[in-house]
Amino acid sequence: MTDTWTRDRVAALVDHTLLKPEATEADVAAVVKEAADLGVYAVCVSPSMVTPAVAARPESLVVATVAGFPSGKHHSSVKAAEAELAVRHGAAEVDMVIDVGAAVAGDIAAVQADIAAVRAAIPTAVLKVIVESAALLSLADAATLAAVCRAAAAAGADFVKTSTGFHPAGGASVPAIAVMADTVGGRLGIKASGGIRTAADATALLDAGATRLGLSASRAVLDELA
Repeated sequence: MTDTWTRDRVAALVDHTLLKPEATEADVAAVVKEAADLGVYAVCVSPSMVTPAVAARPESLVVATVAGFPSGKHHSSVKAAEAELAVRHGAAEVDMVIDVGAAVAGDIAAVQADIAAVRAAIPTAVLKVIVESAALLSLADAATLAAVCRAAAAAGADFVKTSTGFHPAGGASVPAIAVMADTVGGRLGIKASGGIRTAADATALLDAGATRLGLSASRAVLDELA
């Protein structure tokens, strides 16, 4: 574990996440309160929960949401409309899911067009692109992951993000973050998300080049840090 990753420094990079299908408005209010107590950067909730999250949050807490989640198998116009509606309801950041199948098939132009459609719909919001890095690495290769990251940059994304946390291929990994950082580090933010449950996991990903963390176990991770 890197000594420079203090609790406060890591907390400032955390999107405290609640994307369970069974989440209620009471659950969202509780996760917003916990996020504020922990001093994290943002709370990430499902699109239908943006309004209650915005209503419950302190002004310092950013509200993020998702689009095309979790499969990415939505028409680009649907992803764009979902993102635009969420921003209109108060979301400041949107994490969209690519069409992983298109990427695996090598149709990077389709992936870029999909991202560009969402970017055009939310020109003032932060756009994070969920690439399902574990799936790309297992079903394709590192070159495909790098190509998708370059497509995200070309389409105007602000971040690339490893995972939804729902794909059976897995979540964030140090090798995936290394590829992403080598490809777009310094130009785009890099969000590690999916399966991060300990401070050791979190700091290893940050050391590899992640600049944001998506955590549902935020308290457990942060409590391990001084």
